[in-house]
Amino acid sequence: MSTQAGAGDHRGMPVPDGVEGERIDAAIARMFGLSRTRAAEIISEGNVAVDGGSVGKSDRLEAGTWLEVTLPPPPEPPSARAEPVPGMGIVHEDADIVVVDKPVGVVAHPTVGWTGPTVLQGLLASGIELATSGAAERQGIVHRLDANTSGLMVLAKSEAAYSVLKRAFKERVVDKVYHSLVQGHPDPLRGTVDAPIDRHPAGDGRWAVVAGGRPSVTHYETLEAFRAASLLEIKLETGRTHQIRVHMAALRHPCVGDHLYGADPALAERLGVRRQWLHAMRLGFEHPTRGHRVEFESTYPDDLAAALHLLRED
Repeated sequence: MSTQAGAGDHRGMPVPDGVEGERIDAAIARMFGLSRTRAAEIISEGNVAVDGGSVGKSDRLEAGTWLEVTLPPPPEPPSARAEPVPGMGIVHEDADIVVVDKPVGVVAHPTVGWTGPTVLQGLLASGIELATSGAAERQGIVHRLDANTSGLMVLAKSEAAYSVLKRAFKERVVDKVYHSLVQGHPDPLRGTVDAPIDRHPAGDGRWAVVAGGRPSVTHYETLEAFRAASLLEIKLETGRTHQIRVHMAALRHPCVGDHLYGADPALAERLGVRRQWLHAMRLGFEHPTRGHRVEFESTYPDDLAAALHLLRED
């Protein structure tokens, strides 16, 4: 394996046994953690060769051949700029932490390809200074919510709080409670999903229950049952990407409105739901510098509350 300075990450290797016979775009995606689309782009740009020759994305890899891949350098992540975020409320603030109620359509921090609002932008616009530990574009971030998941997030203002909170999330001593409206009626009405999660083999941005993935544990309990759906209270032990959405889909009870994971679009349309019905309801942890237990609670935003109202009337 070698690296060419200034020309991306250049790698050469024999074709691994695990991808022999696979399409080249699928193999490249799996080997380097890319989407199939990005892998195909790299191939079409001439950055993949087999035995020194050019290849097409649908060609198959053969044992005994030499594979060369040049991965372009990743683009620089954008930096956060101060910009008000409508609808984002500050639930609590002190010298060490700030707890926000994140609205739908907002991500935690700037990322490549995202042009919408971020929690960091909103806090900067409010004059709130965050811890500078970690990457510059993720200052103060100790956990995240999906763009279309609303609810509570805590961020660190002091460096001491950042260190303590990062460790608390890693050691699973933070209470994270969500409410989700899922399709159908889980059986049993309460239970635990203990199933590893990793990127979906399709390489299309989804995550999935995959043997050998990262350990992931979700506890759920039914709060209300309706004709076509159930309101669940969900507690997370781990915090994997899309964990609740993946585990509920694995139970064949996807979050209402979660079309990425197989939700029924007709039900979402009837309830006026334009995103997954998932809300970070409560957040509890030991204060990082004062030592006492703190707990914060949110209320349903208007779109989720309206969907529940329709179900209760039905």
